[in-house]
Amino acid sequence: MKQLAEKKCVPAPADGKPKTESEIHDLLKDLPGWDYENGEIVKTFFFKVYPETVLFVNAVAWIADHEDHHPQIEFGYKTCRVHYSTHKINGLSDNDFICAAKIDRLL
Repeated sequence: MKQLAEKKCVPAPADGKPKTESEIHDLLKDLPGWDYENGEIVKTFFFKVYPETVLFVNAVAWIADHEDHHPQIEFGYKTCRVHYSTHKINGLSDNDFICAAKIDRLL
């Protein structure tokens, strides 16, 4: 199977089906630290100082723009929490896991 981080996001079809819980848990095995919560995948990243946090947020924003798939991002002094879901299908798609893998490669 091709590594998630090497894949490219594609637009989700309006009639697309979200991932099942079984599929979600299988995909999360390849994404350490990501959790399935309230219909989305989330991960909190920790940093030593604020500038590292901001640089990370900017890199996540670049990935989101490049892949045309945008997360919810919350950040503070030494933490950044990233939330992914695909609103168009009201659930999780391959794109969420692809972007999560690309983010993990930043560190």
